[in-house]
Amino acid sequence: MEITLKERIESLKAGGIAGTAFGITYGLSVLVNRAFSLNAEETLIKLVIALLSGFLFGVTYRYIIRTDSNSHLKEGAILAFGLVRGGGLAEMTDPLLDNGVFLAIVLLEGIIGFAIARFCLDIALTRQWLKPFS
Repeated sequence: MEITLKERIESLKAGGIAGTAFGITYGLSVLVNRAFSLNAEETLIKLVIALLSGFLFGVTYRYIIRTDSNSHLKEGAILAFGLVRGGGLAEMTDPLLDNGVFLAIVLLEGIIGFAIARFCLDIALTRQWLKPFS
Protein backbone atom coordinates (compact mmCIF):
# COMPACT_ATOMS: atom_id res chain seq x y z
CA MET A 1 0.00 0.00 0.00
CA GLU A 2 1.47 3.30 -1.05
CA ILE A 3 0.77 6.38 1.02
CA THR A 4 -0.11 9.33 -1.18
CA LEU A 5 1.05 12.93 -0.83
CA LYS A 6 -2.48 13.88 0.32
CA GLU A 7 -2.26 11.36 3.16
CA ARG A 8 1.14 12.68 4.18
CA ILE A 9 -0.16 16.25 4.24
CA GLU A 10 -3.12 15.17 6.41
CA SER A 11 -0.67 13.44 8.76
CA LEU A 12 1.42 16.62 8.98
CA LYS A 13 -1.75 18.57 9.79
CA ALA A 14 -2.65 16.04 12.49
CA GLY A 15 0.84 16.28 13.91
CA GLY A 16 0.72 20.07 13.87
CA ILE A 17 -2.63 20.19 15.67
CA ALA A 18 -1.61 17.66 18.32
CA GLY A 19 1.87 19.13 18.74
CA THR A 20 0.47 22.59 19.29
CA ALA A 21 -2.19 21.35 21.72
CA PHE A 22 0.30 19.25 23.70
CA GLY A 23 2.92 22.02 23.66
CA ILE A 24 0.47 24.59 25.02
CA THR A 25 -0.75 22.15 27.68
CA TYR A 26 2.83 21.37 28.70
CA GLY A 27 3.78 25.06 28.72
CA LEU A 28 0.85 25.86 31.01
CA SER A 29 1.76 23.02 33.35
CA VAL A 30 5.33 24.32 33.58
CA LEU A 31 4.01 27.76 34.52
CA VAL A 32 1.67 26.31 37.15
CA ASN A 33 4.05 23.69 38.54
CA ARG A 34 7.17 25.43 39.85
CA ALA A 35 8.31 22.35 41.79
CA PHE A 36 11.03 21.48 39.28
CA SER A 37 12.46 25.03 39.04
CA LEU A 38 14.06 24.64 35.63
CA ASN A 39 16.22 27.29 34.06
CA ALA A 40 15.20 28.86 30.73
CA GLU A 41 17.40 26.55 28.64
CA GLU A 42 16.06 23.38 30.27
CA THR A 43 12.50 24.64 29.90
CA LEU A 44 13.02 25.36 26.20
CA ILE A 45 14.51 21.91 25.59
CA LYS A 46 11.63 20.23 27.43
CA LEU A 47 9.11 22.32 25.48
CA VAL A 48 10.67 21.27 22.16
CA ILE A 49 10.53 17.63 23.27
CA ALA A 50 6.87 18.12 24.28
CA LEU A 51 6.06 19.62 20.86
CA LEU A 52 7.75 16.69 19.13
CA SER A 53 5.92 14.19 21.36
CA GLY A 54 2.61 15.83 20.56
CA PHE A 55 3.43 15.87 16.84
CA LEU A 56 4.25 12.15 16.83
CA PHE A 57 1.10 11.42 18.82
CA GLY A 58 -1.02 13.28 16.26
CA VAL A 59 0.45 11.43 13.30
CA THR A 60 0.13 8.07 15.05
CA TYR A 61 -3.36 8.77 16.38
CA ARG A 62 -4.64 9.49 12.87
CA TYR A 63 -3.37 6.09 11.69
CA ILE A 64 -4.64 4.28 14.79
CA ILE A 65 -8.24 5.42 14.62
CA ARG A 66 -8.70 5.56 10.82
CA THR A 67 -12.49 5.61 10.46
CA ASP A 68 -13.05 3.39 13.48
CA SER A 69 -15.12 4.64 16.41
CA ASN A 70 -13.64 2.16 18.91
CA SER A 71 -13.11 4.14 22.13
CA HIS A 72 -10.59 1.56 23.38
CA LEU A 73 -8.24 2.44 20.52
CA LYS A 74 -8.54 6.17 21.25
CA GLU A 75 -8.03 5.83 25.00
CA GLY A 76 -5.33 3.21 24.54
CA ALA A 77 -3.32 5.60 22.37
CA ILE A 78 -3.54 8.30 25.05
CA LEU A 79 -2.57 5.92 27.82
CA ALA A 80 0.30 4.39 25.83
CA PHE A 81 1.84 7.74 24.89
CA GLY A 82 1.22 9.21 28.36
CA LEU A 83 2.78 6.31 30.22
CA VAL A 84 5.79 6.10 27.93
CA ARG A 85 6.41 9.85 28.20
CA GLY A 86 5.85 9.94 31.97
CA GLY A 87 7.83 6.76 32.56
CA GLY A 88 10.74 8.06 30.52
CA LEU A 89 10.80 11.32 32.48
CA ALA A 90 10.56 9.45 35.78
CA GLU A 91 13.37 7.11 34.77
CA MET A 92 15.68 10.06 34.04
CA THR A 93 14.98 11.86 37.31
CA ASP A 94 15.97 10.03 40.49
CA PRO A 95 14.11 12.27 42.98
CA LEU A 96 10.84 11.44 41.23
CA LEU A 97 11.23 7.79 42.12
CA ASP A 98 11.66 8.70 45.78
CA ASN A 99 8.48 10.79 45.83
CA GLY A 100 5.27 9.17 44.61
CA VAL A 101 3.47 12.52 44.34
CA PHE A 102 5.94 13.87 41.79
CA LEU A 103 5.82 10.59 39.88
CA ALA A 104 2.02 10.83 39.73
CA ILE A 105 2.24 14.45 38.56
CA VAL A 106 4.62 13.55 35.73
CA LEU A 107 2.44 10.61 34.62
CA LEU A 108 -0.78 12.62 34.79
CA GLU A 109 0.81 15.54 32.99
CA GLY A 110 1.51 13.34 29.96
CA ILE A 111 -1.86 11.60 30.00
CA ILE A 112 -3.78 14.88 30.34
CA GLY A 113 -1.68 16.52 27.63
CA PHE A 114 -2.33 13.71 25.17
CA ALA A 115 -6.03 13.64 26.10
CA ILE A 116 -6.26 17.34 25.23
CA ALA A 117 -4.38 16.69 21.97
CA ARG A 118 -6.86 13.88 21.18
CA PHE A 119 -9.77 16.20 21.93
CA CYS A 120 -8.38 18.78 19.48
CA LEU A 121 -7.84 16.10 16.83
CA ASP A 122 -11.37 14.78 17.30
CA ILE A 123 -12.75 18.31 16.84
CA ALA A 124 -10.65 18.75 13.68
CA LEU A 125 -11.92 15.42 12.33
CA THR A 126 -15.54 16.23 13.17
CA ARG A 127 -15.35 19.63 11.49
CA GLN A 128 -13.52 18.02 8.55
CA TRP A 129 -10.46 20.25 8.95
CA LEU A 130 -8.60 16.97 9.01
CA LYS A 131 -9.44 13.79 7.13
CA PRO A 132 -9.10 10.36 8.74
CA PHE A 133 -6.62 7.93 7.26
CA SER A 134 -8.33 5.79 4.66
